[in-house]
Amino acid sequence: MDNTTIITEFILMDISSSRKLQVLQGLLFLVIYLGSLTGNVLTVTVIAIDPHLHFPMYFFIANLSFVDVCYISVTVPKSIINSLTGKKLISLPACAAQIFLILSFGITELAFLVVMSYDRYVAICHPLHYGLIATPRMCAQAVGGSWASGLVYSAIHTGSIFRLPFTESNVIHQYFCDIPQILRISSSYVKFSEYVLIAVSSNIILVCLIILFMSYVNIFSTVLNMCSAEARKKALSTCTPQLVILILFVISALIAALGPLSNKASLKNLLIAMFYTMVPPFINPIIFSLRNRDINIALRRMFNRWILEDESCILELEGTSPTRKPTRGRKGSPESS
Repeated sequence: MDNTTIITEFILMDISSSRKLQVLQGLLFLVIYLGSLTGNVLTVTVIAIDPHLHFPMYFFIANLSFVDVCYISVTVPKSIINSLTGKKLISLPACAAQIFLILSFGITELAFLVVMSYDRYVAICHPLHYGLIATPRMCAQAVGGSWASGLVYSAIHTGSIFRLPFTESNVIHQYFCDIPQILRISSSYVKFSEYVLIAVSSNIILVCLIILFMSYVNIFSTVLNMCSAEARKKALSTCTPQLVILILFVISALIAALGPLSNKASLKNLLIAMFYTMVPPFINPIIFSLRNRDINIALRRMFNRWILEDESCILELEGTSPTRKPTRGRKGSPESS
């Protein structure tokens, strides 16, 4: 151990050494981040202030949008700053914090997708019992359990990965602290214990996916048996977006976890990482907000209210300010009498 150097910071490698490409990457990430931030914050705001959306389904959508804001904010702002300034270093505590938060928000989002699928299953397959099952207390417990599961899962994995010092290399071929890249430079003891944890947690995730699959099978079988075409369309419009988000999230995570690990930064690895760190938070508000009739109506009400408030403020200011000078009364006019 006397000749071993303990690593305290890592180097995040870019796909190219060209400063123009690095700046272009930073600007692209900035556009995606601002778009995701705007869409998700707007979704949370309109659901929070509009009483017509105070239902369990929209409560879960608001929490999912908040998770997406946190999830994309873990890695992208740091990457934008590094690309625009040319910096590549990240400290060991910052790297551990990135992995902890990525795992926490990622598992929390998966848990919310499971809860939302069960919520739609009860609403469509057992509508008469929905009011008894989807109570405010149940919704609060579901949200608390989702956040708790993410925190526990991330704490176990982060503690396992960083329990021993890094001594082999400090080069990460990605724009953030990607877990496969961190395991690549970890010690053999850490790799073995982490692979055991991944195998155990994979079974838990598989159970969640089975629950999701069975929920949507029951949902679509019930929807197809509906007599009303309007009812079928409404049910599919609320379930299909959740299924699309689930498929995107799971496929991107599987590609990142099971795909071949590269020993150098490449455009392929960059696109794969972008797919599971940026695409779901960017697409979620587009699918849930732009395709949802109730949220669209609530957005129009909110913007109309703001416009009317601005117009009323302008009118009040114009009414209190002198708009014309008093004139002398002419003979025969009311002012002269």
